[in-house]
Amino acid sequence: MSRTLKAMMWLTDIGFILYWFVIWMELIPPEYRYKDYDNEILAAWNVSFAPLDLLISATGLMSLRYFRARNPVWRPLCIVSLVLTFCSGLQAIAFWSIRSDFDWMWWAPNLFLLLYPLFFLPALIQASQSGAEGRTP
Repeated sequence: MSRTLKAMMWLTDIGFILYWFVIWMELIPPEYRYKDYDNEILAAWNVSFAPLDLLISATGLMSLRYFRARNPVWRPLCIVSLVLTFCSGLQAIAFWSIRSDFDWMWWAPNLFLLLYPLFFLPALIQASQSGAEGRTP
C-alpha cells in the first residue's frame, strides 16, 4: 500500500467519523449547511448515508491495520472500502446534480470521494487477481 493511498484512506475514514460526529452534535454553522438543510426529507437523505460511510471507515481502518500486520486480508478490505467510497461520492453527486444544486462546499468533498478511489482500484484489483502478496499499490 503506497503512502499516498494510506494517507487518502486515513483522511477519508477519520473524516467520515468526524463528519458524523459533527452532524449528530449539530455543530455545522447555518451558513455552511447545504440548501434545505432543515427539510425533513433532506435530513433523512443525508443521515441515510451514515451506515455506508461508517462501513467505509470500518473497512478502511481494518485494511490499514491488517496492512501494518502484513496480513493479506488488507487488500480485499481496501478494495471494498474504495468501492464503497466511490459509491458514496457518486450517490451524493448524482443527488446534487438532479437538484441542480451546485455548492462547491458540498461538491468538493463528494467529488474527492468519487474520484480518488479510481486512481488506486485498478492496481489493487489486478494485484488481487494475480494473487500477488506484495505490499503495493
